[in-house]
Amino acid sequence: MSTTKKVLISILTVLVLIVAGVGVYAYTIYNNVNKTSEKIHKDIKKTDKREEQVNVEKKQPFSILLMGVDHRKGDVGRADSMILLTVNPEKKTTKMVSIPRDTRTEIVGKGKVDKLNHSYAFGGVQMTIDSVENFLDVPVDYYLEVNMEGFRDIVDAVNGVDVVNDMDFTYEGTHFKKGPLHLNGELALKYSRMRKLDPRGDFGRQMRQRQVIEAVIKRGANVSSLGNYQDILKAIEKNVSTNLNLNEMISIQKDYRDAANKIDEIQITGKGTKINGIYYLIVSDEEKNYVKAELKNNLGLNDTNTTGTK
Repeated sequence: MSTTKKVLISILTVLVLIVAGVGVYAYTIYNNVNKTSEKIHKDIKKTDKREEQVNVEKKQPFSILLMGVDHRKGDVGRADSMILLTVNPEKKTTKMVSIPRDTRTEIVGKGKVDKLNHSYAFGGVQMTIDSVENFLDVPVDYYLEVNMEGFRDIVDAVNGVDVVNDMDFTYEGTHFKKGPLHLNGELALKYSRMRKLDPRGDFGRQMRQRQVIEAVIKRGANVSSLGNYQDILKAIEKNVSTNLNLNEMISIQKDYRDAANKIDEIQITGKGTKINGIYYLIVSDEEKNYVKAELKNNLGLNDTNTTGTK
């Protein structure tokens, strides 16, 4: 055999070994991710706001409720951050609405009117989803719940996150200067919790929580994070729950990418008032109808009783 042939065969052998090694590594990662997805999977009853259930593997528009839940010691928890997304792959659009925690509405299944974020304390994920569906009259197909108290573990697992702070403030003994910041888990939790010092109140806090969550996703998707992917998966197992299965997650990542690049944020506005000494946000029917029409239109659901204008 000529020297050239030997060199070529040697190079081919090395490439095969590398590819085989990567394949085994990739399979191991997939296997572990699949186990994690099974552990965090918690189903809910199917929405009755649709005649047929959504199938993301068929590239249909869907909605997902993101919930940041504060599980402090000795507390059953409240959904202090609620963000409803409607995603349309054909239009390549995503409508994102942040629902203020103090919104006064019917708590479905409790038989009373109260702050929307109290629905979680009364009946967990299911009661929160039912109440959001009733409030906006749109289906909630999926949910993703993140335990904000344990969120520090996820941030630390991806070696911290980078955010751009738009206001200078000090919270719980830590000063957060305006501008670019690199935050570890403890600092990210403080950064995303501050509310009373922000003139925007809940809206400001929700914005910071979105910043941190998006930064975690960005860091976690980076190839450099693969070395500690097991730490990331462990942190997710402890602090996340969803009714999405792994195949659905893969389909969304693959087929809805363009829609995720065009996000239209909708702010729910209302009038703050006190009832029996308790602060509530009162949202008008006109405001609810506007938000409802925007979300339904993006889901491809027709509704002749609402208009898309304020």
